[in-house]
Amino acid sequence: MRTGDEAEEGERGGRRGLARLFARSCGLGAAAGRRLLDLVLPPVCMACKTPVATPHGLCAACWSRLRPIERPYCERLGIPFGYDLGPGALSAEAIAMPPVFDRARAAVLFEDVAREIVHGLKYHDRTEFVRLVGGMTARAGRELTVDADVVVPLPLHRLRLWRRRFNQAALIAHEVGRLAGVPVEVAALGRIRATRPQVGLSERERAENVRGAFRVAAGRRGAIEGKRVVLVDDVLTTGATVSAATRALKRAGAARVDVLTFARVAPGGPITI
Repeated sequence: MRTGDEAEEGERGGRRGLARLFARSCGLGAAAGRRLLDLVLPPVCMACKTPVATPHGLCAACWSRLRPIERPYCERLGIPFGYDLGPGALSAEAIAMPPVFDRARAAVLFEDVAREIVHGLKYHDRTEFVRLVGGMTARAGRELTVDADVVVPLPLHRLRLWRRRFNQAALIAHEVGRLAGVPVEVAALGRIRATRPQVGLSERERAENVRGAFRVAAGRRGAIEGKRVVLVDDVLTTGATVSAATRALKRAGAARVDVLTFARVAPGGPITI
């Protein structure tokens, strides 16, 4: 089982390590080793495998199939609007059922290429996706991280972490924290109950499934109490899981909890993760 730091280093170091190996075996410098590696194993698009100029990226066609979430959007839930409703506008969803977290932001809608990227990272060990995912997530969350005290990834239960070997939310959180200059507390929030997978559950079933599943251990309260927390995950679907985690963080004294994800399901869209 890999920790967040170890898996992140593996993601970053795989191609870099090969470049160093090429350089040493051929008596070349590091830059020459990277160029040689690019000739032998040219970088390809993470989604469609088309050759691209630099590693860990997408080709132009796949970039065009991403749907970034940009203003105007709901100030609480980050749901994109079709037109500008003015400063501080809230969506009908946020008005009818205000979330327990303070704000939510995501980089893209969860569809097409974004779905392929998330599934590759989450289910197929494509940890090389973290650089792109983390970078886009960090940019989408700048207004959340600008005055944040700590970044906290949504945790996996220890049994699921053992089976998967890494927590994709922790990998994304490390990249967000690094780019934003905000410390990351991987162990601050724990998942104390093994829950059923959320795939296939209704919104009500999802909320019940994760009720009471998270807790900040007494020894970790100092990392959370009075702090402005950014809670990081890969995808925001119904919000049931991040809401349960938010409640645990606020019970531990968090002053603010914002939610930041790479992707979010559009309201009324199919829940496929």
